[in-house]
Amino acid sequence: FSYEDHKTTADWLLSKTHHRPLIAIICGSGLGALADSLKDQVSFMYSEIPNFPQSTVHGHAGCLIFGNLNGKPCVCMKGRFHFYEGYPIWKVTFPIRIFHLLGVETIIVTNAAGGLNQEYKVGDIMVIKDHLNLPGFAGNNPLVGPNDERFGTRFPSMSDAYNADLRKLARTVGSELGFSDFIREGVYCVLSGPSFETIAECRMLNCLGADAVGMSTVHEVIVARHCGLRVIGLSLITNKSVMEYDSIDKPNHEEVLETGKWRAEQFQKFVSTLVGRIEFNNNF
Repeated sequence: FSYEDHKTTADWLLSKTHHRPLIAIICGSGLGALADSLKDQVSFMYSEIPNFPQSTVHGHAGCLIFGNLNGKPCVCMKGRFHFYEGYPIWKVTFPIRIFHLLGVETIIVTNAAGGLNQEYKVGDIMVIKDHLNLPGFAGNNPLVGPNDERFGTRFPSMSDAYNADLRKLARTVGSELGFSDFIREGVYCVLSGPSFETIAECRMLNCLGADAVGMSTVHEVIVARHCGLRVIGLSLITNKSVMEYDSIDKPNHEEVLETGKWRAEQFQKFVSTLVGRIEFNNNF
């Protein structure tokens, strides 16, 4: 899509709602309840929105919701798009540039992930401090192709992809809420999916320094940073990655959704409190 195509979509949304969001939240598998907590909601099915892709995964509703969360103007994606659904990677990240054109300053990306770090437990929330973009090693980067300077520079830095101040704030909020026992900080690795990882792959990723693995988020973060948005990423550890050949455990999507439901109330409180503490226009 061209800059003008993105602007057409953004202008359509701005014409349909009085909300002017400063924070965007992407809800991962099983985490859609967060979007339902917005006040003064205006929602759009993805099928209504010009140029918008459609979500095809169970647990991803396919709805864009505008409203207020803890007093802050937000827009939530209740359901995201994935490379494994067959979309080109630039289409997976299309909404991020829409958020930029809507005036969003900060994006909160959430996901369900498998725990590679053996100290992690199912139900832990990992604040992402860095990522490994394995598809990017093979050329699947959402910034491949002509660069439009109106969105960002040709060669954006990713050394500060996950904002240090927001990560610190997340740890502080977690402590204040009494969630310290299940708040972690670590490295997220993205693979293309949709198959879950082999035991050898899990061992390799762990050796490379990954604490959790999933099939989303990183592409969105790259485009968000390209646009100059601040980013905080949160992974809900919904299963422990299988690391031993004699294990009888097998990861499955139903387990992912069940853990999302089990931790939903605390996760929602954590993100809502975090949103209420985010400052705007601080020359980030």
